Amino acid sequence: MAYGLIGGAGVGFALGGPLGALLGALAGHVIDRVLLAPAPKPAAFSIALIALSAKMAKADGVVVPAEVEAFREVFDIPPEDLDAVARLYNLAKQDTAGFEAYARQVADMFADAPDTREDLMDALFHVAKADHALHEKELVFLSEVGRILGFEGLAYERIEARHVRRPGDPYAVLDLDPGASDDDVKAHWRALVSTHHPDRLAGRGLPPAAIKLANDRVAALNAAYSTIARQRGL
Repeated sequence: MAYGLIGGAGVGFALGGPLGALLGALAGHVIDRVLLAPAPKPAAFSIALIALSAKMAKADGVVVPAEVEAFREVFDIPPEDLDAVARLYNLAKQDTAGFEAYARQVADMFADAPDTREDLMDALFHVAKADHALHEKELVFLSEVGRILGFEGLAYERIEARHVRRPGDPYAVLDLDPGASDDDVKAHWRALVSTHHPDRLAGRGLPPAAIKLANDRVAALNAAYSTIARQRGL
């Protein structure tokens, strides 16, 4: 895949809104291989993840090395691009715009792409749990971002269940009623694994390294099914 060179001001103008204003502040700095293509939507996902991760760190009050490493895993940032991404991250932490403004812009841009909005939630959870603990303020933050992105109630609980261990998790992860038949459980699990296969991320504008998100998601689905199968003696 060819990587595009994106100047802060140029993509900022194309994006518009708070994310565009944030990126426009990097005028004169080139973000290479991180935002991937000179098109607003793929860039929007990358910029939104950077900006929302920064806001989440601010809400939590601390940024630990593990969270920074988790962020780098999602983007596979080359050493020569670290400075540009760090600038964007720090700008987002200092920006007076609230995280709600960023989340609303993403919700509008990907209104017809619920899978991509769910990818963003998984990416944020991946960063938040990197220190092997999800703090209460992080969960509040994630819940509110999820609400803005269109995931409330059971829809949000299904996403959270992939990352937070709670009673009844296996069925929540698979979005299944505990009373579902054995055949329905197996068929639904297979359909979900097919839907969330890593190969499907390529068409959703995610960075190549974000394939890790799909691998994690499929692993969670498989673990949930294994638990249910063991409980039912399948």
